[in-house]
Amino acid sequence: MNPLNAFLACTLALTLLPPAAAQPAPAPAAAGAGAAGAGAAGHDAALAQRLGADDYGMRPYVAVLLKTGPTPLPPGAQRDEMFRGHFANMKRLADAGKLVLAGPYDGVDGWRGLFVFAVRDIDEARQLAAGDPVLQQGEMVAEYHRWYGSAAVMLIPELHERLAKKRF
Repeated sequence: MNPLNAFLACTLALTLLPPAAAQPAPAPAAAGAGAAGAGAAGHDAALAQRLGADDYGMRPYVAVLLKTGPTPLPPGAQRDEMFRGHFANMKRLADAGKLVLAGPYDGVDGWRGLFVFAVRDIDEARQLAAGDPVLQQGEMVAEYHRWYGSAAVMLIPELHERLAKKRF
C-alpha cells in the first residue's frame, strides 16, 4: 500500500471508530428489527444533512498530496511572499467551506503537504488548487485522489477555530 493510501486508511479508521472506552454497550435489538436496517443510536439527522453525510455518515472528498515541485524558490522575500499567498489561499478556501483539512508533511521523500477538499470530483479540486501560489510558481506539484471519508471531517475548520490561540 502506498503511503497516501495508508494515511487515508488510518484517518478513515480513526474518524469512524471511537476509543474503546467510549463505545457504548450494544443496545438490544427491537422486536422484528434486523441489524442491517437499524438506525445508529444518537443519529443527528440535521447535522448529517448539514455536513452532506450519506446513510453511513460518510461523504466524498478529494485529497490532494503536495510534493516538491520542479522550481523551488530559495529563501528570501519572493519565497516569503509566495507562502503568504499560499496561507491566504488556504484561508479563503476554508472560509468558502471547500478546504476542510490542510497541513504540512515533514518533507521526507518530497512530501510537502495535504489538502482535503469537500468536493465530489477531481476536476473541481484542480480548479480550487490552481490558484495557490506554491503550485503556480512550481514550488510544489499536486496529486489528486478521490477519498470517501467520515462527514465529521467537515467539522475540522469549525473546531480548529475554537482551539487556535494564534492565526497564520
